[in-house]
Amino acid sequence: GVSVLLLRACLALLASPIYLLSFLGIWEPFCRKVFFPFILDKICILHDKKSKKHKQELFRNLPDFRGPSGVLRLLEIGTGSGSNFQFYPPGCKVTCTDINPHFQEGLAKNMKKNQHLQYERFLVAPGEDLGQVPSGSVDAVVCTLVLCSVHSVSSTLREVLRVLRPGGAFYFLEHVAAEHSSWRYFWQQVCYPTWKLVFAGCCLTRELWKNLEEAKFSELKIQHISMTMPLMPIKQHIVGYGVK
Repeated sequence: GVSVLLLRACLALLASPIYLLSFLGIWEPFCRKVFFPFILDKICILHDKKSKKHKQELFRNLPDFRGPSGVLRLLEIGTGSGSNFQFYPPGCKVTCTDINPHFQEGLAKNMKKNQHLQYERFLVAPGEDLGQVPSGSVDAVVCTLVLCSVHSVSSTLREVLRVLRPGGAFYFLEHVAAEHSSWRYFWQQVCYPTWKLVFAGCCLTRELWKNLEEAKFSELKIQHISMTMPLMPIKQHIVGYGVK
């Protein structure tokens, strides 16, 4: 307890310019517009390399969830710059949503690269409020590295279940809290407040498998995997899908 608080204070001191900018109301807009899209792009390149085989495996059965019309209508929450597009099956109709509208550059680049998909629309919306998407209107929802930073995981999962048609599937790959007895968990707790400020609300210690188990999926497949991110307090991930 005490050592965590002490080290948190040291870290806050190191990051004091950011805390000051945040206090002055400057950090948040700068982070959203410039810093976060830039840094996320760099992190994603690295994370994509590490997660490629997991994603190929995860999305392999996406075509099984095509609707009666034979078309797969897919909604992605927190699309960012679209690093998942390469894994979606040809002809898939994609609706992109993100709370941050400042990913256009990377998004345009990935859309151009992945012309095997049909892009329906881009909605600026948080995962907890997908009101612009009609209930039961999509076959699959995808969410990768997003549940760490939504305000409410349970509200987001409720929205996922609302927009999915019965028999539709929710795919996820997320980083989660380390084992409580581990050094990594200790450092996650130390970094937590500063990390959350710097990385646009990202929480290091969420035990997301619990939220998924509590949500009302008729079938849930979760796998716990390790992916070490250099210089980052992130290793444990969960990957899988739930069926409505």
